[in-house]
Amino acid sequence: MSYDVIGIGNAIVDVIAPATDTFLDRMGIEKGIMQLVERERAEMLYASMSERVEAPGGSVANTLAGIGALGLSTAFIGKVKDDALGRFYANTMEGAGTAFPHPPQHVDLPTSRSMIFVSPEGERSMNTYLGAGADLGRADVPDVFGPGILFLEGYLFDKDEGKTAFAEAAAKMKAAGGKTAITISDPFCADRHRADFQRLIAGDMDIAIGNAAEWTTLYQTDDLDRAIGMAAEACEIVACTRSGEDVWIRSGDTRATAPVTAMTVVDATGAGDQFAAGFLYGLSSGRDLETAARMGVIAAREVIGHIGPRPATDVAALFREAGLL
Repeated sequence: MSYDVIGIGNAIVDVIAPATDTFLDRMGIEKGIMQLVERERAEMLYASMSERVEAPGGSVANTLAGIGALGLSTAFIGKVKDDALGRFYANTMEGAGTAFPHPPQHVDLPTSRSMIFVSPEGERSMNTYLGAGADLGRADVPDVFGPGILFLEGYLFDKDEGKTAFAEAAAKMKAAGGKTAITISDPFCADRHRADFQRLIAGDMDIAIGNAAEWTTLYQTDDLDRAIGMAAEACEIVACTRSGEDVWIRSGDTRATAPVTAMTVVDATGAGDQFAAGFLYGLSSGRDLETAARMGVIAAREVIGHIGPRPATDVAALFREAGLL
């Protein structure tokens, strides 16, 4: 079976809880970024959380959940251990309509999890234990590709195995006549993997999505327009979200924007993931760049209005209200 959108990335159980700035300081958590943690610290942070909400997550998995809710067929390629959390992850993804073609494995490391602390103003601080998910490699990539879109997660580049999975999936997608997209994931990812990302965007990617900090970090310039221009010279479609300001889209010499209206942020977790969901849904369903970007903005706006990284309301209905469907 082929799918409209296939994602590949870290299969991570998200554990979300509210936290004050005082709590973050006491626990030594740097506010507003993703930090990798070892197993012992992950267990300690998990035990410190109150009012926990657990859900299958990972950046690309969250994007696929949003796309699937809009009616397209989706599959997620990730690696989980055959433990309680891993079975929960696979079963919940399948139950929500996203195929999980690489079943839970008998491996040494436990299923990955991310402890996400949400500050009163909605900022999220992620503490991620990579576990089994980060060991996804070439041998874990099933042959499920077709003429759709493959979406890759920058975080997976933190281990060499992930790079082999990227290469295998991108080659299979190209051979099947599909397009490949990447999310840069984090400014620290752009800094750690600058050469690899620049090479990927120039050689293997048709679509690249990032925020302003990620693009300026990747191309080592404070001039955002210049950074986006450099990306657009190398990649067919480039999207840049700008933290509450209009989204910029570039494709060759074509420029498009999507307006962003200020609102109260309840939880910023998943904002970029759901922008990608709306944007890729628009591209996959044949919309023009501006319409696809506006879909991304609406999907992101929905998710920051509540706790959790996935839609809680009918995003398609929001698209219809905006005259986009």
